[in-house]
Order: sequence, then structure tokens, then C-alpha cells
Amino acid sequence: MTEFTHGLADVTPVLTRASERLAARFDGIVSAETVDRVVFESYATLARTAKITEHLPALAEHFASDRLTALGQSRGMIAKPRPEILFVCVQNSGRSQMAATLTTLVAGDRVHVRSAGSQPGEFILPAVREVLTELGADLEQRYPKPLTDDVVRAADVVITMGCGDACPLYPGKRYEDWDLSDPADLDVDGVRRVRDEIRDRIEQLVSEIAPAP
Repeated sequence: MTEFTHGLADVTPVLTRASERLAARFDGIVSAETVDRVVFESYATLARTAKITEHLPALAEHFASDRLTALGQSRGMIAKPRPEILFVCVQNSGRSQMAATLTTLVAGDRVHVRSAGSQPGEFILPAVREVLTELGADLEQRYPKPLTDDVVRAADVVITMGCGDACPLYPGKRYEDWDLSDPADLDVDGVRRVRDEIRDRIEQLVSEIAPAP
């Protein structure tokens, strides 16, 4: 097993305990070896860009859990009671984070949403946090995550935003590319305009795939 020393003297025991918890949760869906690999891989991937590492093992466990859920869904071993939407941009620090957060605000539990970045950044952009907080959004569990094959396979709808051909194509999915300005290049008012444009697009998308009763 790989030894990790990023942020803690030795995080291997911490990650091993996380693997054990997730192996118990996903028993019969994926093997313990797969769980272990996903946990340590998730930690290593997040550690590449993280500057603050205090909570990195906990984030890695959360990220690994979501990936394992997606893997089980893509294999048909975990039910998908609602449509799955994946938003992808380059750094997962602006547009895709706004889209995921706004989808939750618009649709509630009628859809399940994920977001990812082809080259994930270090943190959500401050202006993006500001304009989402204005709407009462909870960003506690939001952080930039890398794009992985398992979350693409689990998605019913994949929305890309400025990341070109980074997202693999699989049959049976709905793909759209939304041409939106990058919040990293805008002031707060500009980010608000992008936020509102994204919300309009999401309202249309949700009305098509998960209309309100």
C-alpha cells in the first residue's frame, strides 16, 4: 500500500480506516480492493492542488464515497431514483460549481447533481462564493474535484462549460455544451450575470428532465 505524507505525518492509517468504513457500506457492490484503491487515489488527486490539508482525508473519503456510488450506479447495482446531472468545466471552481449549486436550489431533490473539473483548481472562486451565498446557498460540501470516468458513466445528462473534449462520450446520455463567460475573468457584477444565465438554463433543463409534480 502506498504511504502518504501530505499534510499529516502519516495519513495512511486515517485513509485505511476510511477504506474500511466505505468497504462495509459498499459490501456486495464493489470489492474491498477497489474501495481501497479509490480512497487512496482520491486523496492523492485532491492533494495535488490542495494548499490547506487539515481536512483533506475527510474530503478524500467524501469524494471516494461519491465515486463509489457513481460506480455502483453505472453498473446497475445502485438504483438511480432521480435523474443524474454532471456539470464539467476546467477548474470546477466557477461555472460548474455555480451550476451544481443552483440546480439544487431550483430542483431540490428531484435531481441528483455532481460537478467536476478537467483541471481542478485549488478552491471555489471568492466571487462565486459571494454570489451564491447571496441566494442562501450552502457551500459547506462544495470543493473542486477532478473529472473521473465513473461519474461520467453514472450521469444521465452531462453539461460541459469551456472544457472542450475533456469529457468522454458514452451512448445513451444527453450531452450539452454551454457557452458561458469564465467567472475568473469577471468582476462580481459579471459573475452575477453568469449566475443568472446559468439559473435560466437550469430551470429549462430541469423542466424537461424532472418537471415538478
